[in-house]
Amino acid sequence: MKKRLLDNIRPFCVLSVVLLCASASGKDWHVCQRILPGIDTNSQIRSIGEAVERLQAGDTVTIHGGIYREQVTIDKNGMAAEPITIRAATAEHVVVTGAERLTDWQRDERDSSVFWTAWPHEFISWNEHNTHPSDDYHRLIGRCEQVFVDGYPLGQVLERQKLSRGTFFVDLDARRLYVQDRSNRDLGDKRVLTEASVNSTIWTCKSNHVRIKGIRFRYAANRAQQGAVQISGDDNELDDCVFEYTNACGAKFSGERITVRNCTFRHNGQLGFSAGRAHGLLLTGCTVTNNNTKGFNRGWEAGGNKIALTRGMVIANSIFTENKGDGIWFDIGNEKCEVKNCLIADNENAGIFYEISYGLYAHDNVIVGNGFAFSPADWGANAGISISSSPDCLIERNLLIGNKEGLSLREQKRSTPLIGGGSEPVWNRNLTVRNNLVAYNRDAQVWGWFDIDDERHWPKSMQETSPSRQSRADDGPMDGPPDGSQLKDLELVFENNIYRPGPGQGLFNWGVTWKRHIKYTELDAVRRELAFEHTGRLADVAFRDFARLDLRVPAESRAIRMRCYPEGLVPGAKLGTYIR
Repeated sequence: MKKRLLDNIRPFCVLSVVLLCASASGKDWHVCQRILPGIDTNSQIRSIGEAVERLQAGDTVTIHGGIYREQVTIDKNGMAAEPITIRAATAEHVVVTGAERLTDWQRDERDSSVFWTAWPHEFISWNEHNTHPSDDYHRLIGRCEQVFVDGYPLGQVLERQKLSRGTFFVDLDARRLYVQDRSNRDLGDKRVLTEASVNSTIWTCKSNHVRIKGIRFRYAANRAQQGAVQISGDDNELDDCVFEYTNACGAKFSGERITVRNCTFRHNGQLGFSAGRAHGLLLTGCTVTNNNTKGFNRGWEAGGNKIALTRGMVIANSIFTENKGDGIWFDIGNEKCEVKNCLIADNENAGIFYEISYGLYAHDNVIVGNGFAFSPADWGANAGISISSSPDCLIERNLLIGNKEGLSLREQKRSTPLIGGGSEPVWNRNLTVRNNLVAYNRDAQVWGWFDIDDERHWPKSMQETSPSRQSRADDGPMDGPPDGSQLKDLELVFENNIYRPGPGQGLFNWGVTWKRHIKYTELDAVRRELAFEHTGRLADVAFRDFARLDLRVPAESRAIRMRCYPEGLVPGAKLGTYIR
């Protein structure tokens, strides 16, 4: 009986294993713009969109070299053990673009150096100026159209009579696009490549467990706050991709547990990327550089990125540099986010701006040369690290060197929406700043920008105004700071940091410049009046070659002895010690 039962079970088990193996391996599809020898013709497809329609869990799509002018939407799920993989073929140049090549040009009857072609596209139709935002500042910046000639972007004008070399004009009434080449060439010449962005999105992934690798995304006609690439599914991975030259935001992440690895976000009109409710997002080994090329309002949303209502995001081992705005910007209700082992350099506003959010852990970063844009309205937001009305933050083992300000605390009367719904007041409290090396920052090594009237940022003995009512025992976070609060109630801890202001540079500034403020030049005064830095030190700092970001310090350096130095590696910087 047992033998007969085993004989019946054995074929079923073998069949199950075969089916599982077949499912786990999936099918291989090849997207190519011409027939490729040596590859089964039944697995060759001419467009990415057609390949995506055939996808099942475990399948792999290999895209061969070429420029693919299509909008791709992925809506079929992989599984944890059988993800869908869409990748560029090894060492092949794969571009997915939102632009079309325009070839049907007519000479303008008024000016023979101007050419026109039919233009049926309208990207923003809900306001009279076709812009987002719709204010006067963004009247030109907020348009979506882009034109490239031989890969160089042209400037847009809003009136036909203002056309000149290297510009274009969109006449939405006549449905025409007018272009004048920089070199006054005939745009009908086949040797001239003229492209215009016609798709507002390039790539949308609504699915879970999808891996995307090695693709270059560019030239989307997306409006502000809209990602050219949109990843809204969960448990997705992006590796070795490039997001560039889009009109607004290179990519938007809104799924959970997304991993973005070794990707580049550059030359985008508004932001390198954005994230909203992207809980557990990991960004590692990435480069985010030269974004906000169109000049969107930096106080609204522009720069390297903007992250909102996201819990547990980690940014690690990445480079944020030369963005026209903040390098890294967390704004609105973020919780327990981490920035570690990053190079954050030469961004025009703050290196890291953590605004009306909770629980930043910033550690082991190299943060240099940030905050030097002329932007008087951005007081308190032009430091290496700026903390704005955000409680429960820990800042440790960072190099904050050569910024406009090293660390700033910005305070106003603020509240924030919450991930779980509702909103509540927020203010800077329970902040620990320890074991950092803060040196050669122009205006101050630390500046507390408290634009508030209750004087909570001063010790009781230094407060000059009386509270309007007495502190209540039942005051809590939903009510804002208790009346009668003083500096010690905020639980701001500065300890064991090393400071080195250069000649004429500030040490500790406390208070905004248009209200009572004190510029401290000695740590003893900071200790005596603010009760900060009882274990901190003023010390000389010597780097091997700062200009080349060789930030090694002598083996006997106080920075090493006090552990005021990053642990681990930081891309783009050389860390460690040397023997003099």
